[in-house]
Amino acid sequence: MLYDEEMMLLAIEEAKKALALGEVPVGAIIIDENGEIIGRGYNTRETEQRPTGHAEIIAIEEAAQHKKSWRLSECTMYVTLEPCPMCAGAIINARLKRVVYGAFDENGGACSSVIPLFEEKFGHKPLVRSRILEKECAALLTDFFKKLR
Repeated sequence: MLYDEEMMLLAIEEAKKALALGEVPVGAIIIDENGEIIGRGYNTRETEQRPTGHAEIIAIEEAAQHKKSWRLSECTMYVTLEPCPMCAGAIINARLKRVVYGAFDENGGACSSVIPLFEEKFGHKPLVRSRILEKECAALLTDFFKKLR
């Protein structure tokens, strides 16, 4: 789906904002059923000293404010890195229809890498698509961590 790649490029732009702050470069966007971007986020955990300062959480909160509802059941999230358990839980609770991510997170991913959280017996299971612009998303992270060492 070329559309998914176009949207992932926008999530990558969000990740670059995190990178500019010295944050782990993860970015997310949420679109509604009409394709309008209603939420954006990038990691701010270090900058704001907030454990919930993940791109996905920030994007979900912005989208919920935009919709004036916590239910995002017709929305799709694009995120550069496989969501962690906290973010996967927020995705379930927000009832997002789809999650599209780029790179796998072998240490903390909750879609398939460490635990397939969306396969558990929760009341909502989003559709998941992975590996969208995986190389580009992974390169941002690899380059960031190489510079730290």
